[in-house]
Amino acid sequence: MKLLVFSDIHGDVASLQRLMAVEADHYVAAGDLSSWGRGLDRCGEVLRSRAGRVWVLPGNHESAEQIAEFCRKFGLNDFHGKTFEAEGYNVAGLGYSSPTPFHTPGEYSEEELARRLAPFAGLAPLILVCHCPPFGTSLDRVREGLHAGSRSVKLFIDRHQPAHFFCGHIHEAEGVQEQLGKTYCVNAGKRGYLLDLAKM
Repeated sequence: MKLLVFSDIHGDVASLQRLMAVEADHYVAAGDLSSWGRGLDRCGEVLRSRAGRVWVLPGNHESAEQIAEFCRKFGLNDFHGKTFEAEGYNVAGLGYSSPTPFHTPGEYSEEELARRLAPFAGLAPLILVCHCPPFGTSLDRVREGLHAGSRSVKLFIDRHQPAHFFCGHIHEAEGVQEQLGKTYCVNAGKRGYLLDLAKM
């Protein structure tokens, strides 16, 4: 069972086509297919080639309502605040980011992020996919001394130790991997990360 996670396409249809050419059982778009909500339909035309196997989160550049409608239109799965099962794992998703200086459409307060993560606390084994990375890690490092992730996401990982965690949001940390306790974490970015659950 293979799970391909990617994020922050921002309308780059060529990168999305490359990702959809990879054979996987599930494809998880971890937010920001678009920039400021524009160009989603072009992405939808590419994603519909994998239709029911694609799970989509809103990033900070999309609203939850916009992604829900987008998924209905193209036959995709709205993954925001939801779960599915793969090879005995619970796969859970939460979109949006913590507050940014740019006031984008998909931002939650830290309190709201914590509230929406709470239903995933009892799921094990867990693969958690969020748009926003955990604060103060290599996954959310914009530059030396500047981190832009979520404290609530970090606290959830510290407390509940999912088996795997995937995120995006911080482009400068694309491809970065870090072990946080028992949790293997990846900022997938638009290059994506293919997780083979059969090898776990």
